[in-house]
Amino acid sequence: MLKGILCISGRPGLFKLVNPGKNMLIVESLQTGKRTPAYAHDKVISLADISIYTVEDDVPLGDVLEAVKVKMEGKPVDVKGLGSDADVRAFFAEVLPEFDDERVYTNDIKKLLNWYNQLLAAGIDSFKEPEQEEAKAEETAPEAE
Repeated sequence: MLKGILCISGRPGLFKLVNPGKNMLIVESLQTGKRTPAYAHDKVISLADISIYTVEDDVPLGDVLEAVKVKMEGKPVDVKGLGSDADVRAFFAEVLPEFDDERVYTNDIKKLLNWYNQLLAAGIDSFKEPEQEEAKAEETAPEAE
């Protein structure tokens, strides 16, 4: 689900990929619905390509957003209401206990939580790719004899 959702450096908010062009992408803002071009010189990143540093491995952003959704019971996070940087980090430690405290900055956590809120506001509440969910279901399903 996150594969078609983009973050463009220098532009606020998240964007949905509408159509790839020759030297640009046509994107639509999740907040306003306005379509604009994103050119080759813009730094465009798909949310599906982002992961969060942990002590062991990196965790895909979709898994982290799912963990936030479970913790918040599908409701938006009041990022400003969390308070100080220490409170934001404590909240994130409840969501992802093994995150790397030295390499994950508080601003990154706030951005992630704002993205979560924007995705919910746009009606996107499934953060894992369907093939990931099917693969996990097959791994956990008992084998038939």
